[in-house]
Amino acid sequence: MIETSLLKRTKKHALSYLESLDDRPVCATATVAELRAALARPLSESGVEPEQVIDELVHDVAGGLLATPSGRFFGWVIGGTLPAALAADWLASAWDQNAAIYACSPAAAVVEEICGEWLKELLGIPRAASFALVTGCQMAHTTALAAARHQLFANRNWDVEHRGLIGAPPIRVLTTENRHETLVRAVRLLGLGDAAIEHVGCSDDGRMRMTDLERMLQHSPDTATIVCLQAGDLHTGLYDPFTEACRIAHGHNAWVHIDGAFGLWAATTCLPALNSPTPGRRTATNG
Repeated sequence: MIETSLLKRTKKHALSYLESLDDRPVCATATVAELRAALARPLSESGVEPEQVIDELVHDVAGGLLATPSGRFFGWVIGGTLPAALAADWLASAWDQNAAIYACSPAAAVVEEICGEWLKELLGIPRAASFALVTGCQMAHTTALAAARHQLFANRNWDVEHRGLIGAPPIRVLTTENRHETLVRAVRLLGLGDAAIEHVGCSDDGRMRMTDLERMLQHSPDTATIVCLQAGDLHTGLYDPFTEACRIAHGHNAWVHIDGAFGLWAATTCLPALNSPTPGRRTATNG
């Protein structure tokens, strides 16, 4: 039986936090040691009342919360949510749906489908492109690079899902030293390893140098290659020259992967569509 009094109590805590955003410190006020001391309680054999769980949680984490939803938060590229999105998130928790497959939640499956179509329209991505909603930048890289790995191996008559990586043809990943670290972790997770990454030179402003890309692709023309570009560098906001890079990469049968976690969203307002000249040979990620 759902205890409405508990949910109303929790709502009160949530609203109290939101109403404090204009005045509360943006950064954490408690140290790691203080947070551990407050939160590291021994497990109870008999459990505690739900109201006590919520009240103690709110009290114990208070000093460790960043005022992310505040208009005064400028850390990284993290931003606060919109009121409608926050309310929808509350409903999603209440509905408690498993969105893994259509049978588990038909509504969730259709919502995901429509969100993907909306995002492609907003970002200028071809309607025929596939999509996946993931947890963030890390899994976006992993998912998109897994698609690249699959196709590059398939082009070489290697079924990686069936045969695995042992004995598979090599794959190299060409990127710059400015790439986000989540790209490196994705390469590790996919079994390609750090050794597969080769750095392409950059111009003075940090963009991938096209003459270096051309030279490196010519050096090992038969090696399966993923060229990783950036749409919005984390520190500078710079974009690699996509049109020229795609032309060069596709001329050498390389796959192009674009990290758009930070900058691809500019396509909703002022940038032309990042359409690939050759469908099915590029992946883009959003965090």
